[in-house]
Amino acid sequence: MCKTNSKIRVVMVETTHPGNIGAVARVMKNMCLSSLYLVKPRTFPSEEAIARSSGAVDVLENAVVTQSLEEAVADCVLVVGTSARQRSVNWPVDTPRESAERLVSVATDEKPVALVFGRESSGLTNEELDLCQYLVHIPSNPEYSSLNVAMAAQVLTYEILLAHQQQEVTEKSAQTEEVSPQLTSGQMQHFYRHLEQALVDIDFMDMRQSEKLMRRLKRLFFRADPSEDEMNILRGILSAAQGKRSMTSGDKRSPK
Repeated sequence: MCKTNSKIRVVMVETTHPGNIGAVARVMKNMCLSSLYLVKPRTFPSEEAIARSSGAVDVLENAVVTQSLEEAVADCVLVVGTSARQRSVNWPVDTPRESAERLVSVATDEKPVALVFGRESSGLTNEELDLCQYLVHIPSNPEYSSLNVAMAAQVLTYEILLAHQQQEVTEKSAQTEEVSPQLTSGQMQHFYRHLEQALVDIDFMDMRQSEKLMRRLKRLFFRADPSEDEMNILRGILSAAQGKRSMTSGDKRSPK
């Protein structure tokens, strides 16, 4: 079931065609978003917007109309603007996936974020871009790069849905996964001594020539950074190998 995300705000600036508002509302509901802000729309409310929303009337009914982009994003802690063309001013530009991950990771119930779509014909002004911390650009055919606002919204909100689902999976995994204490330096030294003795006991190496090999093994386990539970498993394996070797050696010396 789709859990509606009201933390991420979709803002449309001076939209000319009411059908585009309806189409974006439909896209939002498809992708589990509900918060729509409209900055000085030419026509709203509109029967055409309702018709194009294809059942996403609740998104339209709850839409907030403002007189400026500054007003629409005043309480947002992150504002990402969409752009189809290069600008003379160098704003940080994300891919759709990067932008979605950023929006989802920053948004909280107390701290909303905004994804801003500009005018159909001219996008966002430089003054409006000054309100954005980042831009997002959808890669496309360089000879035909202009996307309809609803198409752009579909791409970006889809990425937001994926990022939100991934965040939920990660959080659920973190809650259910047992956290094992990390090892101290002393515990690691005990393990290294056990490892060295076990390798000698099973005739893998000669104690007199162990320094170089042990240094490499220490680097290996330093990179692995095993947990306490993992270390207990490793030491259990070493003890079992030592015991097996001892029994085998004893059998060879015992008379039949």
